[in-house]
Amino acid sequence: MDQEKQIDPRTAQRRGRRKLLLILAVCATPLLASYFTYYVAKPVERNNYGTILDPRQYPIPEMATTTLDGKPRTLHDLKGKWIMLRTGSGECDEECQRQLYAMRQWRTMQGKNMERMERVWLITDDKPIDTVVMREYDGTEMLRAPAATVAKWLPAEPDTKPGDHVYMIDPLGNLMMRFPKQPFPGKVYKDIVKLLKASSIG
Repeated sequence: MDQEKQIDPRTAQRRGRRKLLLILAVCATPLLASYFTYYVAKPVERNNYGTILDPRQYPIPEMATTTLDGKPRTLHDLKGKWIMLRTGSGECDEECQRQLYAMRQWRTMQGKNMERMERVWLITDDKPIDTVVMREYDGTEMLRAPAATVAKWLPAEPDTKPGDHVYMIDPLGNLMMRFPKQPFPGKVYKDIVKLLKASSIG
């Protein structure tokens, strides 16, 4: 009978360790895959009406915004609240008034959550504001802002300009949603309801 080959104990130990690691890897793969899918590559729900924006691409710029009477006031001063934002000339045309009216209604329709929201109009020129408009939309923060900075910051859809849209800023100061030009009011309302419901801040 041939003499049995002697196996080095250290070699046997290494082989055993490799087998154990292989078994652990096979068992752990489904867990790691589910972790990656949920936390890293988690699918984004696409049932929202507004366009989700990546706030890392559109941080609020430093800009010298002021109240209508010239006092310094910035969007950063409103942190802690959800902000509905529109921008445009102080010469508020029909579309401007439509947006201001819609923003007021969307906020009012939130009921007890309405206090979590602010409305902001960034006015990008020195045109005087009609007193009727100021009175009608009292409660809207009206801030004068440099037009070039605002235009560079706010992303618009193709063939539109920032003044065609209403935007949402979250309580942490992140620009995170843009609604389409002349949107369906009911769909915007539903988006806002979902945002407030899903958020524990603001």
